[in-house]
Amino acid sequence: MNQKLRNEVEQIIRGAIRAVTPDETVRKALEGKEFPGRIFVVSVGKAAWQMAKSASEALHQPYAAGIVVTKYGHVQGEIPGFVCYEAGHPIPDENSFLATQAVLDMTTGLKGDDTILFLLSGGGSALFEKPLISGAELGDITQQLLAKGADIVEINTIRKRLSAVKGGKFAKHCQPARIEAIILSDIIGDPLDMIASGPAYPDSSTCEQALQIVDKYGLKLSDRARCLLEEETPKELSSVTSTVIGNVKDLCRAAMQECESLGYEPVFLTDYLNIGARAAGAMLSNIARSHATVHKRLAFVAGGETIVYLSGSGKGGRNQELALGAAAGIAGLRNVAVFSIGSDGTDGPTDAAGGYVDGETLSDAAAKGLSIEKSLQENDSYALLKELGGLIITGPTGTNVNDVAVVLIDDV
Repeated sequence: MNQKLRNEVEQIIRGAIRAVTPDETVRKALEGKEFPGRIFVVSVGKAAWQMAKSASEALHQPYAAGIVVTKYGHVQGEIPGFVCYEAGHPIPDENSFLATQAVLDMTTGLKGDDTILFLLSGGGSALFEKPLISGAELGDITQQLLAKGADIVEINTIRKRLSAVKGGKFAKHCQPARIEAIILSDIIGDPLDMIASGPAYPDSSTCEQALQIVDKYGLKLSDRARCLLEEETPKELSSVTSTVIGNVKDLCRAAMQECESLGYEPVFLTDYLNIGARAAGAMLSNIARSHATVHKRLAFVAGGETIVYLSGSGKGGRNQELALGAAAGIAGLRNVAVFSIGSDGTDGPTDAAGGYVDGETLSDAAAKGLSIEKSLQENDSYALLKELGGLIITGPTGTNVNDVAVVLIDDV
């Protein structure tokens, strides 16, 4: 392993994540705002605790009550006036349902001058849920979609119609109170009706699209679930104001600034990366090969969300698979590294944020009798990267603005 590049990668990650934590952006979004009536704070998603803490410190008025609903292990302490819940992700569980019911109870019977300060981040689709089918079937449908390689928009198009709170239904529940939504986007292009399945935003997807997704992936559904997919979601909501305070473009910009501080010339590729994880890794390795001998320190940055197509039963995530997918293409290039991370600090069902490879990874694996190709076929990137020291582990970061992948090319 190229230890110099590995150390620089850690510095880039720390700086980039620090730049997109919601502390300052939540404060700015609330600066100078005064709300009539009572204020109830609902914070949902992987970044929910950090957003709630920032809001509790930034609000100029007292709030009546607050609830945080976030992923297991993401609550970092008490917040005055808040009840904090941890629940299942990416599959909702009983704690997801209990926490959501607590939010619904708190926001029942509100008045027209009351305000819901709704702090929303990615992961809310699983964490904030009151299913209209059994929890077991909802989990099964979600797992079917994940296994088939459905993208997040397709998954949320289905989940909205199987839920009592998604697709604008939570906003309907809160009427006549107003909702002030402050949002960290984890979806390419910031579609407000898709982030956490849009609990407080009019739904742009249609029943026809939902049924097309069912046919596309051959989903197995109960009669009840299929009937729900034919019921339309709210298309107009007049009581909601939404503000996006962070997204993957911000993450890419922050990563580029960190690279520049280390002497690299940053090159922005895209913030719409939305292809297979292995294909993305191969693409980045091709870029590395084209520029590896130009005698300049270069950093190519791409943001978005890649897709894992399951062919095995191993353990890993899209960022680990992207990194491993680049390893063969950069083999032998001693001045090249590729890494990819999820800004929330988790990658799929693992404790890793992502993965790192460099020009020595392929030979290091061979020396230990390990096969990168076999690991990719088994979707088992975690085990191989762990063995080679290529896992990137940050722990919960307090933010969630999608993924960033970087090619570093040191001067030869």
